[in-house]
Amino acid sequence: MADLLDRWRAAARGSGAPDAAELTLVGADLLARWREPHRHYHDAHHLTAVLDVVDAHAPAAGRPDLVRLAAWCHDAVYDPRAGGDANERDSAALAGTLLVRAGLPADAVAEVRRLVLLTAGHAVDPADADGALLCDADLAILAAPPEAYDRYAAAIRREYAHVPEPAFRAGRARVLAGLLALPALFRLPPLARRWESRARANLTRELSALRRPPTPPALS
Repeated sequence: MADLLDRWRAAARGSGAPDAAELTLVGADLLARWREPHRHYHDAHHLTAVLDVVDAHAPAAGRPDLVRLAAWCHDAVYDPRAGGDANERDSAALAGTLLVRAGLPADAVAEVRRLVLLTAGHAVDPADADGALLCDADLAILAAPPEAYDRYAAAIRREYAHVPEPAFRAGRARVLAGLLALPALFRLPPLARRWESRARANLTRELSALRRPPTPPALS
């Protein structure tokens, strides 16, 4: 927890927030959200993974500390029962409230809100380096080795345990098909070269499995 809060404080200070006690309180509030018990994938491990990609490719961004703050805020609200882009919109609204409370300048708050909203559809203008880095980092799991990708997919299913299997398969298939329809999953050239084909192979494999009729249970 201390390491993540140190990363939060460094990014917030780098974005213009005063080094005050309120800064730590806001970071702790965010971290508590990432540790909510209903999260199986969208948890503190995902936050750390996103931050690690942002850190590794920070020179590609114009304002990397704002990208880091957007990483902290992008799934701060995560309700699997919410529809459409409600989680992203609510996360952006929460970012506005918490970053103002932390003392960030208005232009920084507005930019973090804009970046968070991009994660709803991961459609980024080619000239938007900061948006590209955030969205590439958010989607990095798609390019994981097959075993890790399958663990991610299983964690998503646990987050949606309240959804009956036929409805989940249909909804998840729509999400995967939407991702595959993007002109590119990754925008930063180093990440696109390393991850694009592997991610598309994982998505295609899962989509094919979702579209196959489920295997009936064996009779005893």
